[in-house]
Amino acid sequence: MKNRSPSDIVICGYDMVTPLGTELEAQWEAFAAGRSGVDHIHRYALDDTDPVRVAGQVPAIDWERYDFWSERDAGNWFSPVIFHSMLTASRALEHAGLVITGQNAHRVGITYSSAIGGLDAMIGAEAKLRLGGTPHPFTNPNGCLNLVGGKVSILTGAQGPIFSPVAACATGASSIASAAMLLQTGRADAVIAGACDFPVIRSLIWSFASMNGAFKSLKPSDRAYNDPTKASRPFSADRKGFVVSEGAAAFVVSTREGAERLGLPIRGVIRGIGMTSDATHYVAPHLPTITACIRGALADAGVEPGEVDAINAHAASTGVGDATEARALFEVFGARRIPISANKSQIGHTMGASSGIELVLTVEGLNKKMLLPTLNYDPDPKLPTLDPVAQGARPVEHRCALSNSFGFGGCNVCLIVSRH
Repeated sequence: MKNRSPSDIVICGYDMVTPLGTELEAQWEAFAAGRSGVDHIHRYALDDTDPVRVAGQVPAIDWERYDFWSERDAGNWFSPVIFHSMLTASRALEHAGLVITGQNAHRVGITYSSAIGGLDAMIGAEAKLRLGGTPHPFTNPNGCLNLVGGKVSILTGAQGPIFSPVAACATGASSIASAAMLLQTGRADAVIAGACDFPVIRSLIWSFASMNGAFKSLKPSDRAYNDPTKASRPFSADRKGFVVSEGAAAFVVSTREGAERLGLPIRGVIRGIGMTSDATHYVAPHLPTITACIRGALADAGVEPGEVDAINAHAASTGVGDATEARALFEVFGARRIPISANKSQIGHTMGASSGIELVLTVEGLNKKMLLPTLNYDPDPKLPTLDPVAQGARPVEHRCALSNSFGFGGCNVCLIVSRH
């Protein structure tokens, strides 16, 4: 099989749902306007003991608009990761104009995945057992990680290679990297990639709080105490942890040759991919391996640091995470102040889906010549000097961007993306 250069990997279509909406263009407009999707939790009833009271929650969707979702489906496939994955994947295919037929189905692969999967289904089953009930017969299918991609395959008819790469918060980017490998080795002509996570689940959020990962606003002196939109504040001096959020993003990727043969648009180019493992702490990021990941993406793309025009930062709003990323950027790019967008400031941390959503926004920004803002920024004097686009969206002609993703367990994926 012929290996292809990374510059041959192209993005043909995409779709997403986030706390800022469920329609692609409306979401972009909300991001560009500097809106926040973080609010008080309404997925479950809060009481006085809940340490976390804010989250990013995806708005309700009118499922009757979609012919693939029946009343029977709604009864059997009850985990939101299943139907939001199917929705974004089907709309990404429409965005790309790719029609899967009996002639090409075996050449369309799937790497759509999830960091958490249908954990809600398993927790619900345990609750039923404790009350003397019996779990729903579709509990395991809803909770199974690979059924996220499996349901996408059943819906779309894609019959090529399928697997579910999981890399914690870098799952979406890892899905893209895995898709690139299938394309580069000639195992597929197109791949449906992406990630979906709906982690606003009480026990999960309590668990994040117990490890001091999730944002807790318990003191009236905190600026988010009465205003949840101020909770997610990447790179800020008073950052206090990530805001747990929901979301999904899907892509149709191909080689340049495959896109031309299939008549698909090219909306962006994956020029380089860096992947490393920290091999140190289970959650604390490691400066040398993160720096190596960024440099690896640049080397893979054949791009010099001076050619990068913008950065979409991982920037989860944790103390050590943001500090490590800022220092890694300084090591790679020096004192040059490259504009940095931190999308989690607007929607919180959508776990494995975050890196996919941020890639959508990066490509949209390249094509619309716009850098998205970083909300709630209060400079941290302990960090290298940054340019976080803190004054609102910035119109900028930029052609090459870096998108960073770093996950629990030391899973690092960095992508160099350019306009076509």
